[in-house]
Amino acid sequence: MSPRSADTSRVLGDERIGMEARTVSGDHLDVRLWLRLLATTNEIEQEIRTRLRTRFATTLPRFDYLAQLERHPDGLRMSALSRYLMVTGGNVTGLTDQLVAEGWVDRIPDPIDKRATLVRLTDLGRARFEEMADEHERWLTEMFAGFGRGDEQALFDLLGRLRVHLAATADTTRPPNHRDRS
Repeated sequence: MSPRSADTSRVLGDERIGMEARTVSGDHLDVRLWLRLLATTNEIEQEIRTRLRTRFATTLPRFDYLAQLERHPDGLRMSALSRYLMVTGGNVTGLTDQLVAEGWVDRIPDPIDKRATLVRLTDLGRARFEEMADEHERWLTEMFAGFGRGDEQALFDLLGRLRVHLAATADTTRPPNHRDRS
């Protein structure tokens, strides 16, 4: 185990080490890196979930739903919203029903396809989302405060390279006509 890994274990302790506790000094760096990425992502996500619940009495899926609609002010078809959120249509329908009832979202006819319906933020929904989004951004800034801007940019760039590599690898290793069913 490297000195930095030992420091991480000591500082975090048994209660917070999470997935990284599965590694031992003889494990390949690739295994340790994957588990550290997973543990870090889970820790950030859990903190965001807790803060959204505590501060706004809402959930991360609702926040993500509203964020997608905020990016599309003219509205989205529910099928597109489902794809963007990577959830089933039933999940989107349930959230839409709740948010319509609360006055945060409207269902409107699709001007291009009269058989389809769009969902879009109401003025109330936009105002509430903007309040949440501003605070969400401050939370992330706080969480990454231990990094300098150069370190943040380097990590962002490295993870981008990894994503590009993974996409290229997936394209060459998947059989033809394979669809990801996750």
